[in-house]
Amino acid sequence: DTRAENILQYMDGELQLLELKNKIEGKVRVDMEKQQRDYFLHQQMKTIQEELGQNPQEDELKRLTEKAETKKWSKEVREAFKKQLQKLGRTNPQVPEYSVILNYVDLMLDLPWNEFTEDNFDLRKVKKELDKDHFGLEKVKQRILEHLAVLKLKGDMKAPIICLVGPPGVGKTSLGKSIANALGRKFIRMSLGGLHDESEIRGHRKTYIGAMPGRIIQSIKKVKTSNPVFVLDEIDKVGRDHRGDPSSALLEVLDPEQNTTFQDNYLDLEYDLSKVLFIATANSLSTVQSALLDRMEIIQVSGYSTEEKIEIARQHLIPKQRKEHGLKSKDVKFSTKVIRAIIEGYTRESGVRSLDRQVAGVMRGIAKRVAMEEKYEVNLKPEHLKDLLGPTKFSKDMYQEQQVPGVTVGLAWTSVGGDILFIESSLSKGNGKLTLTGNLGDVMKESATTALTYLKSHAEKLGVDPDAFSKKDIHIHVPEGAIPKDGPSAGITMLTALASVFKNKPVKPFLAMTGEITLRGKVLPVGGIKEKILAAKRAGIKELILCRVNKKHIEEIEKS
Repeated sequence: DTRAENILQYMDGELQLLELKNKIEGKVRVDMEKQQRDYFLHQQMKTIQEELGQNPQEDELKRLTEKAETKKWSKEVREAFKKQLQKLGRTNPQVPEYSVILNYVDLMLDLPWNEFTEDNFDLRKVKKELDKDHFGLEKVKQRILEHLAVLKLKGDMKAPIICLVGPPGVGKTSLGKSIANALGRKFIRMSLGGLHDESEIRGHRKTYIGAMPGRIIQSIKKVKTSNPVFVLDEIDKVGRDHRGDPSSALLEVLDPEQNTTFQDNYLDLEYDLSKVLFIATANSLSTVQSALLDRMEIIQVSGYSTEEKIEIARQHLIPKQRKEHGLKSKDVKFSTKVIRAIIEGYTRESGVRSLDRQVAGVMRGIAKRVAMEEKYEVNLKPEHLKDLLGPTKFSKDMYQEQQVPGVTVGLAWTSVGGDILFIESSLSKGNGKLTLTGNLGDVMKESATTALTYLKSHAEKLGVDPDAFSKKDIHIHVPEGAIPKDGPSAGITMLTALASVFKNKPVKPFLAMTGEITLRGKVLPVGGIKEKILAAKRAGIKELILCRVNKKHIEEIEKS
């Protein structure tokens, strides 16, 4: 019985194997028959086309050869093209590699090798065009006109690589478009925000499936000219990870000595980018690689004053929003008072982006009244804004006149513009312990320690009791606690706050200050002076204390 069972099991296993073998053989036979049928049909079609004098592959090669004859190629590029064309001729059109070679050859033909748009050398017209679209920004406009002047006289020049740095909404990106329009060049904008992969810049090698050229070569192909205005937006937001560092890939693109021979991984040929006018934009330079900064000409684009914003609203924003909302000039009229009320009550910014949104909000409200045929006041007044935009979001005078000893007003500078900040100090019984609160960074904490040490060493000269330092605990607080703060520019503000609390005398009202303090009592210069002055003006400050070296910045503001 056992032997019979074993034989049955063995036979059952053999039957299953035979069944599987037959199944596989059947599948292979079907696949082979299909392939043979396809091959037979393709060969049949090829023979019929030859009999009729038609050959799609030959026609394709002829089209590519004719197109290549019109190109202004260097010897190296022409030889590379011929090599790829021969390879294409030898490849069966049914093989996947055929489409890879064809795509590469098409890219070579579509790129504008040594093809340029003609620049507009009428400098007065260019200046007029730049002034029409943008208010202020004189330094940037001047640099573009200088470049054009040299180009006009010399006939050939490497384009400068400009980096516009400033708070959001001051017109850095739109300035690139205006420059392109003024010069008569094509415009490309490439956003670098959140870019992590180096291949986005340089492309992938052809050996990869679905390989493509980098975004720079793709953009040049799209605009069909080798001298566009190319805006690299948000260069400070470029990331880096295991896929490479895009900032390092940009080094070759933005170096005037190297970008004559830029090599894309996909194209694998040298392409001249030296005639491209690159304009990078950034909110802050702290995150930009130092080697990259070294290759660019940094132009600071500072925020606008209230008066400048009123002019921008009058000349640009109101006409634009009126047109976008289908309104006519007779439907709504803005007085200077109304524009000022919108700026001071509904926006708190260095640029004009938020102002543009608020003007759009007013236009929407008016458009609704016009469409519903309601009665309304055509000449807007500040009191009408509550109905159109809701209650005011900001108070004009952030400065609070509190005659309390130990409170001083400092000036801060961030990537979104300037601001005022209050520094509060108080004393309590103790043994001279210093407490610092308000989410302060290491540099700011060191500034507080330096200010206290200076006050201790010059106590008698400043009219402060030297024994008070060992009998009192000192607490310095900088509101608002949720916002991180750092930098040395609050040095003199902290010293003044400490002197005020120890002498029990309030600081002069409507006074603000900024500057770094040293142990010798020297006040050192700080940055962002224009933004800080604009913030002080917005907040209703009447007097400022600055380092003497910063006087040159005030002269620049007066000129602009």
